[in-house]
Amino acid sequence: MKRDTSASPPLKLSNSVLESLPPGVRGPAYDRRCAVEGILHIGVGGFHRAHQAVYVDDAIAETGDGQWGICGVGLLAQDSRMRDALVPQDGLYTVVERGPGADAQARVIGAMTGFLFAPAETERVLDKMASANIRIVSLTITEGGYYLDPKTGQSILDHPDIVHDLQHPTRPVAAFGYLAEAMDRRRQRGLKAFTVMSCDNVQGNGDVTRRMLLAFAERRDPSLRDWIAENAAFPNSMVDRITPATTDADRTMVRDTYGVDDAWPVVTEPFRQWVIEDAFCDGRPLWERVGVQMTSDVHPYETMKIRLLNASHSAMAYLGLLAGFSHIHEVMADALFRRYVIDFMDEEVTPILQDVPGIDLSAYKRALVERFSNPAIKDQVLRVCMDGSSKFPKFLLPTVREQLQRGGPTRRLSLAIASWCRAMAGTDDRGARIEVPDPMADLLSERARSSGRDPAGFLSLRQVFGEDLSQSEFLATQVAEALESLYDEGARKTLAKY
Repeated sequence: MKRDTSASPPLKLSNSVLESLPPGVRGPAYDRRCAVEGILHIGVGGFHRAHQAVYVDDAIAETGDGQWGICGVGLLAQDSRMRDALVPQDGLYTVVERGPGADAQARVIGAMTGFLFAPAETERVLDKMASANIRIVSLTITEGGYYLDPKTGQSILDHPDIVHDLQHPTRPVAAFGYLAEAMDRRRQRGLKAFTVMSCDNVQGNGDVTRRMLLAFAERRDPSLRDWIAENAAFPNSMVDRITPATTDADRTMVRDTYGVDDAWPVVTEPFRQWVIEDAFCDGRPLWERVGVQMTSDVHPYETMKIRLLNASHSAMAYLGLLAGFSHIHEVMADALFRRYVIDFMDEEVTPILQDVPGIDLSAYKRALVERFSNPAIKDQVLRVCMDGSSKFPKFLLPTVREQLQRGGPTRRLSLAIASWCRAMAGTDDRGARIEVPDPMADLLSERARSSGRDPAGFLSLRQVFGEDLSQSEFLATQVAEALESLYDEGARKTLAKY
């Protein structure tokens, strides 16, 4: 229901309006003027602002410990848009939680008290990272930001970004160049190392981050590598909250419904989860007081989440894209697609998962189906399809490998691969043009188009499928069967057979 706008115009977010927020909008429950930036976060997108920053906001309010404010950093050219939105708002933004059949909840998050745009403020970013107050540097840089070879899991140290940062250490462009230079400055100043906390959907994200940074530092200066290895910490973590990209309709909704003029609000689901390995080198917020699960072993939780949520998300999204759906909840409202997702999780993923402490897998999967079906957040199908070349090797192909090794079922997994190949060919079932953003889009599309109904050329991309899957005749046969059906009969009729 829209508010009555006749009485007062919407409030433009800034520190000056925090004491006069409209009814129904909750503000920070602490004096953010007293907050000190103890966390620097690289990669400020919707997910970070809906997840980690909300937990930090809760922790400051709950404990009164204001030394964990966040300084956001944008590394990419397009991050200038986030700077232009957040800086005039003093880092404030609105989070709206929307659940099915429930009233939406709106709150203004105050944890991010600064934002730096690295391409224009490189030295300021490095100086901030090297300051004594910064004790945690957290990352949401997407799967591709770790420069990993999907075949070997090793660092790609000959990537142009990495080569540039090794040659120009004070003018880095990649996250690991910034991390290494900041660590070196701290070493020279006699300061402690900071904790590097990855919050990306990468299996063993802390271990991966440590391996990449040490490999980079070894190339730069072996003594720096040794200092980082001895002094820094790299906790693994599992993060979960479905957060669609913000649209102009979301901005209008926040203005008209809540009376807040916010350049970049976040609309998300009520559910959120964060599991962190309790391994920090210089303190941390008391996150366990606000619902974060601190543990000694994150692996079972992240495997469960990546193999069930992320893999299912991608599998349904490509099929939904081919069928002409725009939003994930529309896909799940279709009985055929819903059945596919449930069977995908129950029959091909769950059998290879180990028990997860404190988690009822059946209840977890039911909750996933409900979350995918939530019509209130309008999660875009195309958003979920983005960056398949980074997602499939981490979310779905490990399950394929394990099932092939144990002689288990892979038919629905193979359909997911086939739907990806079919979508990258560039048209949906009605012949409408589709373009899926991907770092390897040109190569993937060329292979998908030239292969036609034969997926051999697509599957031969060893940088995605590895040596083993590229040479698997059994997988090739199953993917070919699915791909031929998708071309001849479309996604819906193909799903009916699966």
